[in-house]
Amino acid sequence: MSASLSLAILVLLGHLMATSEANFNQHFDVTWGHHRSQIKDGGQLLTLSLEKDSGAGFQFKNQYLFGRIDMQIKLVAGNSAGTVTTFYLSSQGSNHDEIDFEFLGNSSGNPYTLHTNVFSQGKGNREQQFHLWFDPTTAFHTYTILWNSQRIIFLVDNIPIRVFTNMKSQGVPFPSKQPMSIHSSLWNADEWATQGGRVKADWTNAPFVASYKNFKVEASCSPGARQTQGLDAAGRNRIRWVQSKYMIYNYCSDLKRFPQGVPYECKQSRFL
Repeated sequence: MSASLSLAILVLLGHLMATSEANFNQHFDVTWGHHRSQIKDGGQLLTLSLEKDSGAGFQFKNQYLFGRIDMQIKLVAGNSAGTVTTFYLSSQGSNHDEIDFEFLGNSSGNPYTLHTNVFSQGKGNREQQFHLWFDPTTAFHTYTILWNSQRIIFLVDNIPIRVFTNMKSQGVPFPSKQPMSIHSSLWNADEWATQGGRVKADWTNAPFVASYKNFKVEASCSPGARQTQGLDAAGRNRIRWVQSKYMIYNYCSDLKRFPQGVPYECKQSRFL
């Protein structure tokens, strides 16, 4: 089968999945920690649990190129230090592309850190981190990756928090050639996740549980796909609000990391 035909089939499958009922039994495979993953409510709810010996993860059955992906997640409650809950897109191989949401747990009373990153051809190092303006453990909230040929937009409850614009013509890598699938996991990263690893997981609180529901995949070939969608004036105002009040790390501001000057994309408009 030719590469072009394979890609066409992947995009078509993405369209078909976008118009299907959100059901974890039909559309996802548990990829590791099988006994720590449970699908409930007729396929409408999936939970992952973490204990000291293992976490768990799952993956969308199909890949596609471009689209909008929504997932509702309720994060580990209480003392979640050392845990990482993820929701991301990834292709395969050492030169993979990836678009990340990672939720870094914290000790009780301290906020989660929402870590975002973009990889192209196996290279990332484009981290932005945020605190959230709500408690993500008491109710489900919607986390969205909107990926098209022009840009990647990260949204929380439909509020944009980050835009990564395609500047390949200026030499900035951008994921635009490799179809990706949805992945999620819950795992132990207490060597680095919470306050640089100073706060470890308290295994007396295990099992730690994260819950997922109401996923939606809108592939780029479907009629409602945001094939070139950017931010309107209201969206630009919202992202400025988020980044001024809740951003806690931006690689574009890390002059110690880039003593010779920040990457090219950091010098351009952030919200194109």
